[in-house]
Amino acid sequence: MNPLKDFEEFINQGIVKRQSPDKSRAMDLVKESNRKFNSLLVFLNKIGLDDENANDVIEDCYNIIIGLIRAKMLLVGFNSSGSGAHEAEIAYLKVLNFSVRDVEFANQLRYFRNGIMYYGKKFDKEYAEKVYHFLILVKQKLECNNI
Repeated sequence: MNPLKDFEEFINQGIVKRQSPDKSRAMDLVKESNRKFNSLLVFLNKIGLDDENANDVIEDCYNIIIGLIRAKMLLVGFNSSGSGAHEAEIAYLKVLNFSVRDVEFANQLRYFRNGIMYYGKKFDKEYAEKVYHFLILVKQKLECNNI
């Protein structure tokens, strides 16, 4: 896995574009992330987490996190698209003053999620638990309560 570039590099490459802030779309993304989070909680309470469903939990956590990052970006007038968009969104965590450790974990999660999506990589309950705990820790910092 390559080191994560700075957010400004994604702007310079045209992966991230400046636009007018889009509060409405940001609010929709926050609502959808909250809906996904509540569904994840129901799933974990009713079914639980095991090696068999670990990938599903990892993907759900990633989708919640990335939706909240996109909302933050939209609120200040940034939008990413195309190849490298997810990497740019993770790089935005640096702009939001997340710790180096948290940004590295999020970038690893992005990389591993791609492994699930495109290569059928299998993860276990232990890693899924780490991802879930990471979601809980960063969710509050990512939420856009001022929408």
